[in-house]
Amino acid sequence: MHILADENIPLAEAFFAEFGTLRRLPGRQISAADLEDCQVLLVRSVTRVDRELLAGSAVRFVGTCTIGTDHLDLDYLATAGIHWASAPGCNAQGVLDYVLSSLLCLAERNGEALHDKVYGVVGAGQVGGRLVALLRGLGWQVRVCDPPRQRREGGDFVSLEQLLAECDVISLHTPLSREGEDATWHLLDQARLAALRPGCWLINASRGEVVDNAALKGCLQAGQALQVVLDVWQGEPLVDVELAALCQLATPHIAGYSLDGKLRGSEQIYRALCAWLGQAPRHQLCDLLPSPWLAGLALSAQATPEWLLATLCRAVYDVRRDDADFRRSLQGDAIQRRQQFDLLRKHYPMRRELQGLAVSLQGDNQQLAALLQALGCRLQAGCD
Repeated sequence: MHILADENIPLAEAFFAEFGTLRRLPGRQISAADLEDCQVLLVRSVTRVDRELLAGSAVRFVGTCTIGTDHLDLDYLATAGIHWASAPGCNAQGVLDYVLSSLLCLAERNGEALHDKVYGVVGAGQVGGRLVALLRGLGWQVRVCDPPRQRREGGDFVSLEQLLAECDVISLHTPLSREGEDATWHLLDQARLAALRPGCWLINASRGEVVDNAALKGCLQAGQALQVVLDVWQGEPLVDVELAALCQLATPHIAGYSLDGKLRGSEQIYRALCAWLGQAPRHQLCDLLPSPWLAGLALSAQATPEWLLATLCRAVYDVRRDDADFRRSLQGDAIQRRQQFDLLRKHYPMRRELQGLAVSLQGDNQQLAALLQALGCRLQAGCD
């Protein structure tokens, strides 16, 4: 069996080499000519997988080591009888860490308390749903908009218009869809951006096209009081430099780029390929994960919740590093900026996740214990 994999898929050799010959290429460069003799194609979000790429090839299995599938032409794959698999939820914790770090940064810059704000989450799937649970676990007010889930389940959802009118912070976690009643292409257009509350914090870590980037830039240039965090961009890897300069935080599509998340995605596609082949999996991610650099933390039960939250989150991940690296890359002509965008992702530093961090609380404090539980930390016995 011949397998072609995006060069940025980690542990590809460990998981997939046993099935046959494995070759790697940059995801944006994978072409039809590369697939003539391949039965398995493994990609990330930068490779468009459709009739143009696959027609006439031997590919029978496509695996994307990502949550999203908007880069896959699912209708064509079904028509062609090509099995496909994605990795739902693989990078959800990394995105949560990104959102928390961004909130801490904005709160610090603006001198505002996070617990006083009303949060709006648009899209309550694998990522958004976990974010809602986290924010509510911290005791914060949350509004949730997810029309497909609302139709299926009913429950405590609100319209997008109500969410925009009531929320101080809006975090976008929808898939990208261009057609139908649930289309999310330019979900936040000129009119909806204008409807945001003054001083609103807007975070987009879903897909760039969910926000009309030209309209957003116009709002910011006109002086609309918005605090914007963008990890995803229309037209990426080519980014609007003027828009990036107007953002409080700007990063190159790395919100979910934790090492754990990327490796989790590889394992999920490995298991999907095993199932398709009718074979039992022989490898487990737990046997391949490296030890975290931060083994654990011992903290006093006298700490304030605000200090504890900031200390834990930034000990694991600080978005300001990625923001600084990205801004330095926005130099040169369009070709150079495109290359720098991909290089930042290809050579992204090792980053672990907050979930599972071992924390020893020295003393008894039920409020802090509840906060640690909401964050997904492992609370260990401490010394009184």
